[in-house]
Amino acid sequence: MRYTEGELRKKLQLYFVMGSNNCLKDPETVLKEAIDGGITFFQFREKGNGAKEGSEKVQLAKKLQAICKQNGVPFIVNDDLELALEIDADGIHIGQEDEDPQKVRKMVGDKILGVSAHNLAEANKAIAQGANYLGVGPMYETTTKKDIREVKGPEVIVALRENNITIPIVGIGGIQKGLIKPVITAGADGVAVISAISSSEYPKEAVKDLLDEMK
Repeated sequence: MRYTEGELRKKLQLYFVMGSNNCLKDPETVLKEAIDGGITFFQFREKGNGAKEGSEKVQLAKKLQAICKQNGVPFIVNDDLELALEIDADGIHIGQEDEDPQKVRKMVGDKILGVSAHNLAEANKAIAQGANYLGVGPMYETTTKKDIREVKGPEVIVALRENNITIPIVGIGGIQKGLIKPVITAGADGVAVISAISSSEYPKEAVKDLLDEMK
């Protein structure tokens, strides 16, 4: 891993997840404005209706990666090991139904590996298989992901922390303005958001509003 656990914990404070089909305007513009607002981590998640594929997806990934690199924001690829390796991304995030984390860890070496977890058993397994951080959720109802698990809310993070899960955790799923405090109070190091930023007409201001709630 190219960051210490402490550095990663700080970087995960406001984690922006986005694909072209989540945006109201050009994704490059959205990302630039989000970075200007203060996002600390970025995940390229090009999935779902209208998502780019093949060379179009690769080209967009490279453009967004360059923006992140210029601004010192880690660039993570969602569930596409081939793409992550091809463009030398800073890491990859995988869900429970995606690739085997142990295999991914071997392939990506010391890059960042994030794994989605919904309960203690999944969290412990992910850590044993090499996860650097956990994406825990869904915190609230969301329409961005169609294959959403049962909403358990911030309480699931409380349960993980009470059971000695110490690695960095980000809460994800339906997190909008006004809903951040309970997630951080529960023990998350940060929150991951999609539409709260990508669907805003003013991504920079949206980011600032979210960060204000963490103070």
